[in-house]
Amino acid sequence: MSEKIENPETEEADVEEKPSPGQWLWSEFKFFAKLFAVIIAFLTLVWGHFKIPSESMQPTLEVGDHLYVSKFAYGYSKHSLPYLLHNLPLPEGRIFSRLPERGDIVVFRNHKTGMVMIKRTIGLPGDKIQMRRGQLYINDELVARNKVETRVYLDHPRQRQVKVDVYEQSLPGSEDVFLIYEQTDRGNLDDTEAFIVPDEHLFFMGDGRDNSTDSRSRIGLGVVPMNNVMGRADRMMFSFKRCDRDLEFYCPPKGRWMEKL
Repeated sequence: MSEKIENPETEEADVEEKPSPGQWLWSEFKFFAKLFAVIIAFLTLVWGHFKIPSESMQPTLEVGDHLYVSKFAYGYSKHSLPYLLHNLPLPEGRIFSRLPERGDIVVFRNHKTGMVMIKRTIGLPGDKIQMRRGQLYINDELVARNKVETRVYLDHPRQRQVKVDVYEQSLPGSEDVFLIYEQTDRGNLDDTEAFIVPDEHLFFMGDGRDNSTDSRSRIGLGVVPMNNVMGRADRMMFSFKRCDRDLEFYCPPKGRWMEKL
């Protein structure tokens, strides 16, 4: 009987060599470095997460709402970068630039203060925007509003009662209907000059019309350069804010999550 001869060049090792602690640490470091790079790329180019801090977009968005913002909706500029990376010495300008549609809810960086803000797109380049006795005019045409109800809510910073009229409104060229709050038609921003929106700029307003510092104020926000746009708010993902439903105040509906804006 002939004896089988084993070829040492093709024989598999029975025991895998255990890596040293240094090799294990280096392997783990490379994995988490790649994971971090993927997360940063995703946040930079695809989606951003934002939390609503104020009442300027009530009743569409409430204090404490968490949003996902589509950064690829309008192209990219340095303001699309996360955290403080927009302060890097990068060139101005925008790639793959696309204008928002009238009515889009947009996150942008205030070109005067650097603060991140969120408002509704009211005016596009070339539009004429004016407020007259609390009514919105776009290109000299009245944008109708239809009263739905009167509501009382407890405001967030001062915990005081605020009475508002709730209106439905739809902007020219859009079929979407949204709600706005009006406390009065005689506020500081209810009668304005006529604004002509320049090229590569946008005119924004909050849905809480008497509780929003927006493009109606030249010394405040004014028109916003398109370059400062960060993205489109697509969905309200969730909110942890709660209110006492036993009181006679308006409370946002329970179970608000995954709401399309």
